Parts: sequence; structure tokens; C-alpha cells
Amino acid sequence: MAQRDAIFPAGRQALYDINKYSAAIRSADLLFVSGQVGSREDGSPEPDFQAQVQLAFDNLAAVLTAAGATFDDIVDVTTFHTDPETQFAAVNAVRATVFGEPPYPNWTAVGVNWLAGFDFEIKVIARLPR
Repeated sequence: MAQRDAIFPAGRQALYDINKYSAAIRSADLLFVSGQVGSREDGSPEPDFQAQVQLAFDNLAAVLTAAGATFDDIVDVTTFHTDPETQFAAVNAVRATVFGEPPYPNWTAVGVNWLAGFDFEIKVIARLPR
């Protein structure tokens, strides 16, 4: 098996160590980013939902930056929601600030009943700039 090219942003290392996963894996010109949640540096959830969503996007930005990418490089998004019907407006408010102009990336939203104490998670695939 080929060696994984793992990417880690500064901070939040406790979350990756506790759960034993990489923030992202680079494969050729693709970046596969693990689900990012609204966690603080110690790995604990941000209790306010709107702030948790914003923090999840901020944490995603940190992973992208560590790999030399931006939100413009994202081609596919999957989000996970513990209560999609009541949460989607808050998620869309943050989403609009990040992906304001078309063309938008692919997006799949999934309702789930457990996210390890979190209420929102976002994972992406990005094409790395040359």
C-alpha cells in the first residue's frame, strides 16, 4: 500500500489524536478532507449551533490552507445534520458567505442521529491548485 500523504492544520491536534484520523489525505491533485466539526482546540463542541457551523467552516478553511487550497478548489461537499429541517437556514447563512457565487460545488446533505456530541459536520473533496 502506498504511504498516505496526511495533511494537518495547526491546532486541534487533540481531536485527531483522540479519534485517530487524519484531517485530510492528498492523492495526486485531489484532497480528501475528513469531516470537520465545530470543535474548539481541545476537541470539545461549540455549544451554540450557529457558532458551531461557522467554526466547522473555519476548521475546514484551516485544513484547506494547510494543503495550499481554498474554498474555490472544492468540487464536492457532504454535510451531516442532526436536525436538518431546523438547522438548514443557519447552515445556508454560513454557506452563502463561503460559496456565494456560481458555479457551486456538488453538495449532498444527510440527516443523521449522532455526530459524537456535535450537530453539524462537513467533509469535502478539493482539486489542489497546480
